[in-house]
Amino acid sequence: MTTLNDKLKAALLSLLFLVLFLGFWFIVTKRPTVETKAVVIEASQVSELTTEALTAADVTELSGKGLTFDQLKQISGMGVSLEDINAAGGVEAFGFTTGGVAEEATETTGFPGPVLVWKESWEMLKDPFYDKGTNDKGIGIQLKYSLMRVGIGFTLAVLVAVPLGFVIGMFPLISMALMPYIQILKPISPLAWLPVALYVIKDSESASIFVIFICSVWPMLINTAFGVASVKKDYLNIGNTLELSKLEQAFRIILPATAPTIFTGMRISIGIAWLVIVAAEMVIGGIGVGYYVWNEWNGLNLAAMLFAIVVIGVVGLILDLMIAGLVKKFSYVEL
Repeated sequence: MTTLNDKLKAALLSLLFLVLFLGFWFIVTKRPTVETKAVVIEASQVSELTTEALTAADVTELSGKGLTFDQLKQISGMGVSLEDINAAGGVEAFGFTTGGVAEEATETTGFPGPVLVWKESWEMLKDPFYDKGTNDKGIGIQLKYSLMRVGIGFTLAVLVAVPLGFVIGMFPLISMALMPYIQILKPISPLAWLPVALYVIKDSESASIFVIFICSVWPMLINTAFGVASVKKDYLNIGNTLELSKLEQAFRIILPATAPTIFTGMRISIGIAWLVIVAAEMVIGGIGVGYYVWNEWNGLNLAAMLFAIVVIGVVGLILDLMIAGLVKKFSYVEL
């Protein structure tokens, strides 16, 4: 049995691992500090560099950081503003270094460190439900849509998998008839069903819910069938002695005995569902945390992308802990 002292030691060790990881991340992404001299840009050149996105003030500020006219011309041709450059992690993220050198961006020059990710995370957490248009919504709104899809698909899977699992577990003949099909369908990647769902349903929202349903149903179905088939014969004999019908046996004897196994299947399914919805949203687009990650990557806002990845992990942990609490609550020790 795990003692309080063991839990404290494990927590301290886990904290040590986190500190080591953050320290390593900070070291490998730390950029050397160099003193740069401002580059003088003539008024005619400023006019040439000014675009709809890049203002004269932006040009002046960038030249003050040591960027040359040729480098500024390349940035001007990209059609980005100074705000876009800063959001992407600075000019280094675009492959530029001060002093007239342009080089290919690498993980050591463009990948954001923990400090930059923390700053971006704080900005996102201060207003998680902002809405500035189709492709600019807060992380709270993105999570709401993703969790809604997962909730609907997962609930539908429970309504199908648990009753069907009971039937398969209680009647061996039906189990032998259906198991070959279940074993064929179970290994198919949920994303392989996505184009089929899009073609048949012709609605991306419903298609993503179907993908969640199809990936969630198998662990619950198999765990429920296994749990029902594994109920002790002594329990069933007692039910026969009391002249209980099959339905009464299912609710009064089998369901309480198999509850831990059913919730374990749900725990596996919710983890798979949360994993799949992120990948599905990257493909179908729209609003959702998966599309948010992809959109931030396309916008070269790597700090926001990493923040979203951490949020996905934390939400997945919370979902797992919720189902794990149900597993613990309905678990029992056989005497």
